[in-house]
Amino acid sequence: MHSALFLIEFGAIILGLGLLGRVAGRFRFSPIPLYLLAGLAFGEGGLLPLGASEEFVAIGAEIGVILLLLMLGLEYTASDLVSNLKTQYPAGLVDFVLNAVPGAVVALLLGWGPVAAVVLAGVTWISSSGVIAKVMGDLGRIGNRETPVILSILVLEDLAMAVYLPIVTALLAGVGLAAGSITLAIALGVAGAVLFVALRYGRVISRFVSSDDPEKLLLVVLGLTLLVAGIAQQLQVSAAVGAFLVGIALSGEVAEGAHTLLSPLRDLFAAVFFVFFGLHTDPASIPPVILPAFALAVVTACTKVATGYWAARRAGVGVKGRWRAGGTLVARGEFSIVIAGLAVTAGIQPALGPLATAYVLILVVVGPLTARYTEPLATRLTRLTRRTGLGTPTGAAPGVPRTPEPAVNGPSGGPATARDTVPDGAALRDAAEAPDSLPDHDPMDRGAVDRA
Repeated sequence: MHSALFLIEFGAIILGLGLLGRVAGRFRFSPIPLYLLAGLAFGEGGLLPLGASEEFVAIGAEIGVILLLLMLGLEYTASDLVSNLKTQYPAGLVDFVLNAVPGAVVALLLGWGPVAAVVLAGVTWISSSGVIAKVMGDLGRIGNRETPVILSILVLEDLAMAVYLPIVTALLAGVGLAAGSITLAIALGVAGAVLFVALRYGRVISRFVSSDDPEKLLLVVLGLTLLVAGIAQQLQVSAAVGAFLVGIALSGEVAEGAHTLLSPLRDLFAAVFFVFFGLHTDPASIPPVILPAFALAVVTACTKVATGYWAARRAGVGVKGRWRAGGTLVARGEFSIVIAGLAVTAGIQPALGPLATAYVLILVVVGPLTARYTEPLATRLTRLTRRTGLGTPTGAAPGVPRTPEPAVNGPSGGPATARDTVPDGAALRDAAEAPDSLPDHDPMDRGAVDRA
C-alpha cells in the first residue's frame, strides 16, 4: 500500500512538472517559478501535503543540484577555470562587499547580534548556482560571452563556502578557537586537493572515464560525480563544488558524450530540486516577515545586478552582456537555505529562519525573471532617454552662441580619425549591439575571446 501511494504521488509530481514546463514554454519564460509555487501548494501547510514520496524527493533534489553543477562544469576546461579566476577575483571581492554587508547590517539593526549578522550576511551573499545554471540553460546562454564572468563569480562563491561554512558552524556551536581552526584547515585542504587533482590530472581522469559504450560512460561519470560530491560534503566542503570540479576535469569527447547522456537526467532532477524547496516552506510563516524580507531582496537584487555589470564590463563584455550578467546573478537558493538552516537548528534567532525563507523565495522567483528581462528593460530605458534628450548634452543656453570646441589632433599631428577617438574596441562592440533586430543572446557575444 505504501509503495502504491509513493508511485501515485511521485508520478503526479512528475506529470505536473511536465505540464508546468509546457505552460512556461508556451509563454517563453523559465519554469522555475512555477515549480516553486507547486512545491508551496503541496508542502507543509499547503493545499495537499505529500507524505510517502517526501524522502525520495529530498534525495532527488540533492542529485538535481549536483547534476546542474556537473553539467555547467562540462562546458569549461580546467585552464578556462584558472584563467577566469585569475582575472575575476576582484569581482569576487566586490560581490562580497556589495551583497554580504546588507544582510549583516539588517541583522544588527534588528538587534539579533553578531552571530546572526554573520549568518544573514551569508544568506544574502551567495547566489544560487543551481537556479542560475538552469536559467542559463533554459535561455540558451551557455555560450554567451558573459557566461564565463558569471561562472567565475559563482565558483568564487562556492569555493568561499569552504571557508565560510566551517566558520559559521564553529560560531553557532560556540566551540573554541583551536577546534574551529582544525575544522577550517580540513575544509581548505580538501578543497585545494580536489582542485589540484582536477587541474593536474584531468586528462588521466578523462582516459579512465572514456568508453565507446554510452551505458558504461553514463554509469562511470554519474557514479564518479556522486562519489566525489558525497566525499566533499562529508568533509564540510560543498557537494556542488565537488561536482563542478569533476565536470571541469573531464574534457574532449568524454565531456561531449557525458553532456548528451546526462542532459535528460539533469532536467528531471533539477525540477525535483525546485519542488522540494517549496515543499519545505510553510506559507503561514512568511507574512510576518514579508516586509523586511522584501526590502532586503530589493536592495540585494540591485547590488547583484551592479556586481555582474561591473564584472562583465571589466572583462570587456558589451553593454547588453553586462546587463544580462547582472540580472542572471540575482537568484538565491540552496546555499542560503543551508546557511539559514544551521542557524535555526542552533536556535540563535527564531525569526531568522522565516525571514531567510521569505527572502530566498522572493529572489528565487524573481531571479529567472531578472535574468530574462533586465537587459531588454535597460535597453528600452536607454533608448527612451536618448529620444527624450535626458542624460545627453543640451548645448549652450538659448540665445547664447555656443563656442566651438577645439579640434582634436591625432598622433601624427593631423585631424583625429575614428580610431584615435575610440579608446578601445568596447565602444564599437557596444554600438554594434544597439540595433533592435539583435536577439537577446546575440551571436556577437558568443564564442568571443575574453580580454585579459
